[in-house]
Amino acid sequence: MALIKKFIIKDHQKTEPLVQLENISVFYNKRQIINNLNLSINRNEILGMLGPNGVGKSTIFNLITGLKEVDHGEIIIDGINATNLPINERFTKFNLGLVPQYGGVIHDLTLKDNLKLVAEIHIKEKYLIEQKINKLISQFEFESLLNIKAKHLSGGQRKKLVIAMALINDPKILLLDEPFAALDILTIKMLQEIILNLQSAEEITVVVCDHQARDLLSCVNRAIILSNGKIIASGSPDEVISDKIAKNEYFGDEFNIS
Repeated sequence: MALIKKFIIKDHQKTEPLVQLENISVFYNKRQIINNLNLSINRNEILGMLGPNGVGKSTIFNLITGLKEVDHGEIIIDGINATNLPINERFTKFNLGLVPQYGGVIHDLTLKDNLKLVAEIHIKEKYLIEQKINKLISQFEFESLLNIKAKHLSGGQRKKLVIAMALINDPKILLLDEPFAALDILTIKMLQEIILNLQSAEEITVVVCDHQARDLLSCVNRAIILSNGKIIASGSPDEVISDKIAKNEYFGDEFNIS
């Protein structure tokens, strides 16, 4: 039986859609990946996406960022139809942040130089660049790591750096693709606390996609379970765990929340 430690997660009495996927269908080489999907991501919530391999979790991220075009349907971001907007315009217009599962850093640059590189792209004023970098250094406790090249950082340190880099443009929406993969228990707990802080202190809408169901469900307000290109369950962690269809198609009978 899987036991899930519950964090204190900010509740939302009022839900306001920030991202809406409406009647979305997507095909890869004539194979349907997304089947007439409808999904609303609410402002300042932490949403988790779970499901077997190949059900469309990463595709949803690609649709939001513009890396993948829809075959049918519309994508509405902050009340604006973004379906046909290019990638760069989506990131700047809607303040999107993306933390990929792999990569995201320049390995031969130091931690500080990685931050500086991204900051110089997004921020024009030099004094604001320094302010932003110093804030992130303090927020993520990078003080002892500033002059270490990214290739020499641990997996957890590198993941923290990629998240910090994604925060430089003050995103309204942060997409995290498998942030808990291949990390130890203490590092996962640290990342869970960072995610919760992004919601409570920074008021960022966070969407997490991961295969680590227990770790994901420990730090989200709401979760959706995907199967065969459709959402088969949606609700709080307790609600999706107890959903009969989700149990049959994803969790099994032994998985539970304590």
